[in-house]
Amino acid sequence: MRKTILATLAAAGLATVAIGSLNAQGAPAPGAIDLAAVESGDYATDPSHSLVVWEVSHLGFNDYFGIFGDVEGTLSIDPANVEAAALDVTIPIAAVTVPSEGLKDHLLRPGKDGGDPDFFGPEPEAARFVSTAVHKTGDTTAHIMGDLTFNGVTKPVTIQAELSGMGTNAMSQKTTLGFHGTTTIKRSDWNLAWGIPFGISDEVELEISVAFEK
Repeated sequence: MRKTILATLAAAGLATVAIGSLNAQGAPAPGAIDLAAVESGDYATDPSHSLVVWEVSHLGFNDYFGIFGDVEGTLSIDPANVEAAALDVTIPIAAVTVPSEGLKDHLLRPGKDGGDPDFFGPEPEAARFVSTAVHKTGDTTAHIMGDLTFNGVTKPVTIQAELSGMGTNAMSQKTTLGFHGTTTIKRSDWNLAWGIPFGISDEVELEISVAFEK
């Protein structure tokens, strides 16, 4: 997924405001990652600052984006044994955000004449990702394998994850770990195949940005 577009959606719209506010208060800017200072234990997401951005190709002409916000879940981690980490998060599908009200209506529309909806339907259950294994790939990177349950289907997914920030949150005063992650899934694996024959891509690129607080 293109980093410049994610930056436009997230950094320019949200982070600039937050950082500007902190600077106005004289708070220190986030520092460099110090792996030795990572605290072991149980963390919970900061839902207000945790999200999943999705991207699909629309008819082969251009890419379209949406956001699932308010991601909730837990992380248990020991920096001395990263591969024993455990992750369990839920993603509220019903709260999907897209630039077009017409598209949002289509995403959440019930099926015609009592049939299956084209996409999520009016009351979709939250998606859930539960890790099954973690493979460390670098000092700050890892592959997180797990099961993604969505639309009544559970399939394995691997997330390429990176520790993106750490320290004390200057606003909440909570010990915080930030992570970025990416993966690509095929929506047809979760019984969401509408539009594939005429050019809406099966592949969905996901960009994940999550803050965990202790």
